[in-house]
Amino acid sequence: MIGSLPSTPMEWAQQACDSLMDTYTAGELPPAHRWHYHQGVFLCGMELLWEAIREDRYIEYIQQYVDDLVDENGNLYFARDELDAVQAGLLLFNLHERTGKQKYRIAADKLRNLLLTLNRTSEGGYWHKDKYPNQMWLDGLYMAGVFSLKYANAYGEASLRETVLHQERLMRRHMKDEATGLLYHAWDESKRMPWANPRTGCSPEFWSRSLGWYGLAVSQFLDLLPAGDPGRAELAAELSGFVEALIRYQDGGSGLWYQVADKGGQPDNWLETSGSCLFVYTIAKAVKHGIAPPGALAAARKGYEGLIQVLQQDEQGRLILPDICIGTSAGDYENYVTRPKVSNDLHGVGALVMACVEMQSLYGVAEAADCGL
Repeated sequence: MIGSLPSTPMEWAQQACDSLMDTYTAGELPPAHRWHYHQGVFLCGMELLWEAIREDRYIEYIQQYVDDLVDENGNLYFARDELDAVQAGLLLFNLHERTGKQKYRIAADKLRNLLLTLNRTSEGGYWHKDKYPNQMWLDGLYMAGVFSLKYANAYGEASLRETVLHQERLMRRHMKDEATGLLYHAWDESKRMPWANPRTGCSPEFWSRSLGWYGLAVSQFLDLLPAGDPGRAELAAELSGFVEALIRYQDGGSGLWYQVADKGGQPDNWLETSGSCLFVYTIAKAVKHGIAPPGALAAARKGYEGLIQVLQQDEQGRLILPDICIGTSAGDYENYVTRPKVSNDLHGVGALVMACVEMQSLYGVAEAADCGL
């Protein structure tokens, strides 16, 4: 695959995974030998690829990452004061089911129990990290929410579903801007942060990747909630409206989205690829769930084509995804637009794999070719 030019979304997903596998052993994925959501996001994309094409080298690579960090007794070192530590736990469920090894279940239990120790807002919203007191961030809905629903489904703790839905409702209640349909990156219940609106407590901007985490989370919630769950209809309506808002702010020329999503006209704003990947995924999922607003299919296609246009290859034929914002805390406009851009950061490559797999599953190989994808 490396060195050839892919022609389908699934082939692009494979080249993205193969390129990083050719660059890093599983344990050396940056930051090396750490239980971290950067690796988790990339490997969750790889797991979606494996589920679609069943090439076992992908699931074996995922297992190598996990086994580098989880010992035979289910012990692992992880940050115990943040939601980010939970995300890589998404990799444990499939490994437990496939191998039957209890160490994966024990590790999942540790991460589930971490949620019991987290500080919360007065309404029960998880603080994003202890060092960010009284704050909820959109990122956290994905970091812990999808894990919680998978845990509920795998191990029978149904009460986790209502906890997840409660977290999402709190974010909507406090962070959604009805005028745009978008959600602010963060909310400070205490209103003490320098960026906090003194009336609402919200951070001032709509950061694209945080919006992408929200869309990714809600899309996957719909996959994981039981068909009869009363929360499904509410989430479906919310995702449909959210996708409509995303389409409104898509750049007409490139098909991508800006770092600060609603301010594409600002000369120092820039097109950011990780958020754009997550938006393509989210829009495609809404189409697949049958809840997409008019124009969604075209928007997903345009976004996907825009991403393919910016992809590059190095001298060895390995894929390069440019213009990925590095990890970013909540802040003002200048904070976001001055953040460094990097290539092949795992935030972006993982999101690209997810977007490509979802586009392929939406259209199928033959239809993708017919549509010029």
